[in-house]
Amino acid sequence: MNVLVIGGGAREHALCRALSLDSDVSALHCAPGNAGIADTAKLHAVDALDGEAVADLAVRLEADLVIVGPEAPLVAGVADAVRARGIDCFGPSREAAELEGSKAFAKDVMAAAGVPTARSYVCTTPAEVDEALDAFGAPYVVKDDGLAAGKGVVVTDDLEAARAHANACERVVIEEYLDGPEVSLFAVTDGETVVPLQPAQDFKRALDADEGPNTGGMGAYSPLPWADPKLVEEVERTVLQPTVDELRRRGTPFSGLLYAGLAITSRGVRVIEFNARFGDPETQVVLARLKTPLAGLLRAAANGTLAAFPALRWSEGAAVTVVIASHNYPDTPRTGDPITGLETVAEKDEHAYVLHAGTKLDADGRVVSAGGRVLSVTATGSHLGKARERAYRAVERITLDGSHHRMDIAAKVAEAAVAAENPAG
Repeated sequence: MNVLVIGGGAREHALCRALSLDSDVSALHCAPGNAGIADTAKLHAVDALDGEAVADLAVRLEADLVIVGPEAPLVAGVADAVRARGIDCFGPSREAAELEGSKAFAKDVMAAAGVPTARSYVCTTPAEVDEALDAFGAPYVVKDDGLAAGKGVVVTDDLEAARAHANACERVVIEEYLDGPEVSLFAVTDGETVVPLQPAQDFKRALDADEGPNTGGMGAYSPLPWADPKLVEEVERTVLQPTVDELRRRGTPFSGLLYAGLAITSRGVRVIEFNARFGDPETQVVLARLKTPLAGLLRAAANGTLAAFPALRWSEGAAVTVVIASHNYPDTPRTGDPITGLETVAEKDEHAYVLHAGTKLDADGRVVSAGGRVLSVTATGSHLGKARERAYRAVERITLDGSHHRMDIAAKVAEAAVAAENPAG
């Protein structure tokens, strides 16, 4: 199978790594890619938002399957342009991708499908904003309606900060605060059949102990030993399948990756948000545990044969990923700093590896930072404690001036697991 992946972040690097290990993949391409993806796939220059340019590239490469990674190309209709050329494409249509492109649209779909979510108001004027903030009270949850690269959400007790964020957006969704831990659950779907993957938990805040501003994600882990064993089954029944069914009913079937961001509240599971693609950094840990070859799964979703696809197989172990971010991220990051130590990670630990996000090669052929979230260091182990130990050991081998990373990814859950296995007394 000849596969083309569109994108150039850690998510696409994780996809390319998994695809490179699939014996059914005979050729692997990525556009535009990054400095790390070049080790596993042939890179091609393309404007990822230009559907016709992407489709032309797919035709030229004689691709059997195109995987559109990021949300912006999906919302721009890139998957539609590829499918119009008769090529299997993993990723929803422009209309279906509005599930991520507009939070107001997602709320409307959930209401029609009976999907449990937070009560909310869609606001376009300062008066509507004030009314909604007053109705819900603190903590205030204010979401930019459109795409915001994971940084359009403000959760704060500060009324003025909430009001300022809301009034800076053209349209916002203001909703009630949902208590309880958050979970990310991906599902592969062909528009009818839904195949859930394993759940993960990510860490959105920039600093340890969930302090600091929201980011695109600073780390993740899987599995979730604390979660109800029936969680995936419940979410498939009450969230994923109803949403897919509702979109098909509307004449805009959703084929691709449906990502449900969930809150496990005192009143039950509630949807925080939907995404229309693999999430970053959760993809890194979910794919690290998937034993089923990836290409066949994604192609079955793309060509509508998912119902006949065999049950997924998973590793019994755990995976942890830690994001290394540039100086000043999530504000305007400093770029162009050399990155060293990458080659030592693979040499020292076969269970840890580095996935590139914001990197490029400079004029001297050195890998340098080129974005906010620069690298994801992922490791596997027989349990979360071992995976976490390997991930942080690998992080210590990498040098990027001014960089920062969280030190507490999966720490509490790993400690709880050890305590459960070794009770006092």
